[in-house]
Amino acid sequence: MKFLDQVKIYVRSGDGGAGVVAFRREKFVEYGGPWGGNGGKGADIVFEVVDGLNTLIDFRYTQHFKAHKGYNGEGRDKTGAAGDDLVIKVPVGTQVLDEDQETVLLDFTEPGQRVVFLRGGDGGFGNAHFKTSTNRAPRKSTPGWPGEERWVWLRLKLIADAGIVGLPNAGKSTFLAACTRAKPKIADYPFTTLAPNLGVVRIRDREFVLADIPGLIEGAHEGAGLGDRFLGHVERTATLLHLIDATQDDVVEAYKTIREELTQYGAGLDEKDELLALNKIDAVDPADLKKKQKALTKVAGRAPLLLSGATGQGVEPVLFALLDRVRGRPIKVDKDGEEIAEEPDNDAVWDPLA
Repeated sequence: MKFLDQVKIYVRSGDGGAGVVAFRREKFVEYGGPWGGNGGKGADIVFEVVDGLNTLIDFRYTQHFKAHKGYNGEGRDKTGAAGDDLVIKVPVGTQVLDEDQETVLLDFTEPGQRVVFLRGGDGGFGNAHFKTSTNRAPRKSTPGWPGEERWVWLRLKLIADAGIVGLPNAGKSTFLAACTRAKPKIADYPFTTLAPNLGVVRIRDREFVLADIPGLIEGAHEGAGLGDRFLGHVERTATLLHLIDATQDDVVEAYKTIREELTQYGAGLDEKDELLALNKIDAVDPADLKKKQKALTKVAGRAPLLLSGATGQGVEPVLFALLDRVRGRPIKVDKDGEEIAEEPDNDAVWDPLA
């Protein structure tokens, strides 16, 4: 399935049905009078959040949504049937934006949410509605009210507890594959990841959702590389994991580049809690690694964690640190590194295939 996280669509609710002019004509009924019914209400445009969707690809070739109009009234004072509501199903995390792509009209964060976005037009009146003591045989009816219409943008922001950011080829996808069942594309060239990936990390009896987004480069906020549009998928996360490739010459410059792009993007990402880590430590000389760790500590104001997504070295402490931030409270461990659980815990420390 292809990933699509932004699309423009046209929506229009249904027009109301027209009222009719009719008179009662029955044997033995003298002066039957007006008998025209009202029109039915037009169908509404409804947005509904459903499970099982993580892309807007369904809107790739269907971009116009027009709800049915209400049925016209009939004789015998019959009101026309209302149009069936048009339900547009979207994934969790979808935002409905105005044409300016900035004004948020709706924000869906929970499965099962259902909102009437555009209300259908009311039905018109038949001539029976206009009968009065002085106007016993009106020949007047009204058409239904028109529905509403507008162009809107749908933007998907994936729901995750933690997000991974970094330069291209920093090992983000390798780390995601190492600690979850996700199977992102992994290769030894930049921009292997072209769309966000989600994975569920299970550590002991707890779990959290981890998001991996395509790498950022200098000038991403101006459209360089794949741009910064995918940063929207980590806006809702509780924390960020900033991965830096330990094999590159200048780890400090790599850190500053990502921090600058987060600042330029805005949305509070530069102020979000961040866990810093040096990846690919298995491919770096220990002495050189120590120098890079020290230089990064001086700039960032905190020591980065060390890990290797390829070998699994240092992955578990990083996951515990992420879980700590997602939960909002520290995890207590004993002198052997075992968690002191508030409730009886299982023996497995961490099993990515659990």
